[in-house]
Amino acid sequence: MKKRIATFLLGFAWALAAAAQAWPARPVHLVVPAPPGSSLDLIARTLAERLRPMWKQPVVVETRPGAGGLIGMDAVAKAPADGHTLGIGFNGPIAFGPAMYSRMPYAPARDLLPIVLTTSQPNVLAVQAGNPANTLPEFVAWAKKQGRGLSYASVGAGSSSHLTMELFRSLAGIEAVHVPYAGSPPAGLSVAAGDTQALFTVAPALLPLVQGQRIKLLAVTSAQRSERMKALPTVAESGYPGFEALAWNGLFTASGTPPEVVRRINADVNTVLREPAVRELLAQQGLAAGGGSPEAFGAFIDEEARKWGAIITRVGIRIDQ
Repeated sequence: MKKRIATFLLGFAWALAAAAQAWPARPVHLVVPAPPGSSLDLIARTLAERLRPMWKQPVVVETRPGAGGLIGMDAVAKAPADGHTLGIGFNGPIAFGPAMYSRMPYAPARDLLPIVLTTSQPNVLAVQAGNPANTLPEFVAWAKKQGRGLSYASVGAGSSSHLTMELFRSLAGIEAVHVPYAGSPPAGLSVAAGDTQALFTVAPALLPLVQGQRIKLLAVTSAQRSERMKALPTVAESGYPGFEALAWNGLFTASGTPPEVVRRINADVNTVLREPAVRELLAQQGLAAGGGSPEAFGAFIDEEARKWGAIITRVGIRIDQ
């Protein structure tokens, strides 16, 4: 009996190794649940360009935007579990969704396997250039004087942009009306025009407005100051210790995909993310290259889901699908 079990286990291990060696047997599809030209699209195309020669197969980038990322990630969750369909998921449809949506077409923890963290970046707080506040404490004092007349923009309901402001608003004791927009460009323009008074979003999307002196930045949401924005203080050091909010993304595939295939993809993507040219390209977009094991990425997602799930529940954010 023991010999039969040992033989079975050896055969199973050989089958897994063979599956990894045989993969990919056809083109790999990389689903981007965001529009063409977005930061996720840039990351996906950067990876695809370098993974094609490593995998000796085409890596086809498919943009499937809509429903806050749910459409694209649902396609990944329902794809055959063989590693030939990957998706670049982010906070909303992965960590925020279960607490925020009344109904989801898939369950992230059940239907998707985390492979590797690809990038992360902090949000920055932007206000109109003519706002009298030049520091975060000054902005809070100014905002409190506005009472119920204050509104803030976000890049979409349930986004990192939205939830970061809700977390900050609750800590600072600010009242404000949420005005969601379809992405960073219109949200930033609303602040520049004075239609809304504040916005948390990633910095690269706002740089043209900063350079045009139409908006100014008051703080960054990373735990430490950004390497490329050394003069910009963190929210944490500006009176809110421990405050941190990152926009992050990573690769996923359908649950049931052989673990050796997941390991192969993880190892190859880690190799790409360690390339100095790739790290510099991402840094130019305000993105910090990720990496690490599937287990570490999974643990990070669990931590994010607990943290933001509690905030979503406390604030009462619910989105019907």
